[in-house]
Amino acid sequence: MASKAAAPYIAGGGGGSIPRRVVVCGGGVIGVCTAYFLASKSAGRLSVIVVEKSSIASAASGKAGGFLALDWCDGTPVSELARASFLLHRQLADLLDGPRTYGYRPLTTLSLSVAASATSGSRTSGLPPWVDCTTASMLRKIGTPETTAQVHPQLFTRALLSFATAEHGVQVVYGDVQRIELNGTEDCAAGVSFRDGRTLSADAVVLALGPWSGRLPLVSSLFNVSGLKAHSIVLRPQEPNAISPHALFLRYQPTPASETLDPEVYPRPTGEVYICGLSKEAIPPDDPEEIVGEPGSIAMLHEIAATVSNHLKVGAAELVAEQACFLPCTDDGLPVIGEIPGQRAAMLPLATAVGESLMVQLLVRHSPNSSWKLMFLVHNPEVPLLFGFLCMWLRETLGEASTISRHIFNREERRDSATGT
Repeated sequence: MASKAAAPYIAGGGGGSIPRRVVVCGGGVIGVCTAYFLASKSAGRLSVIVVEKSSIASAASGKAGGFLALDWCDGTPVSELARASFLLHRQLADLLDGPRTYGYRPLTTLSLSVAASATSGSRTSGLPPWVDCTTASMLRKIGTPETTAQVHPQLFTRALLSFATAEHGVQVVYGDVQRIELNGTEDCAAGVSFRDGRTLSADAVVLALGPWSGRLPLVSSLFNVSGLKAHSIVLRPQEPNAISPHALFLRYQPTPASETLDPEVYPRPTGEVYICGLSKEAIPPDDPEEIVGEPGSIAMLHEIAATVSNHLKVGAAELVAEQACFLPCTDDGLPVIGEIPGQRAAMLPLATAVGESLMVQLLVRHSPNSSWKLMFLVHNPEVPLLFGFLCMWLRETLGEASTISRHIFNREERRDSATGT
């Protein structure tokens, strides 16, 4: 294994240095975006390797809704970040031919309440023609084609990785990461070890393993990382052209006395309709490929789909998928940032949020002589899916932490302020 002193480096923003090899553990959207931006910003001088256990975008990155919003985080610490991410998606769609390769498109977004019980009332005006239920009410437009959009997350992740591999030399290695290897003094990441005995040396390690991150002792010794199981179904209507690009955020009540649910419906330009909701805490299996949905949750999503539109009823639409995925969660659900105590060049996810949320690990150099430190971001529950917002920092050539990062990541200060301590 090459020593730190012998490893070749390239100059970073403001003076510092960038490690020659970065190993990114996790082939989901966060791992792939991290790898892409690191490799593209280094112009081929930085070796980036993505390590994946199963298949690319096999977990939540392949089964999420792919909804994007410009201004839904206004008034929160991630407002500027969310806006930058939304605009970044437009740039990536131009670069990768997003409308053709992964279903990028702007769309109108509606909020409405829907009851399952049949009524003889008239259909609410203003609904898209395909939303033909007569129990809809409280209709509001909450997004326009200028402020909301969508991607197919699995296709996006795989398209970006293919581009990163072909154009920027990103490599993919398959294996089940067992632990992070440290150097002799245990103050610096030296690589990763796999369960089959293989090792992979590195100058920096990024963990983007979602809820599986907590299975590594280096993470579990600092934070509890658990999983939230989210369900979804994918249908293909017999008349896909009848389904207009309107995303639906619902309040659904199965019976007058039952608890209200908050499912979401996303028509896709591929002709499919994605319906998600009904989450529960659970322990993820070792292999993402073994995740299956709870029968009751899947049945409820079919009921919701049939209530919303006759185009989505059993017999009127082909079943494409019934599935579930795990979103990473911590005990307090707060955004956090931090440095691994006494270690350098090891990036760990230490927080999360529920809902359509993402985790990002950042390398941010604080001064020309400082070590590489752990920086990580996790969204609040209301933040929509924001692929690739890591570029907010990488566009600055991995220089000083931006005002956004300093503001959002000071978790303890924010918590103390909120509690008055």
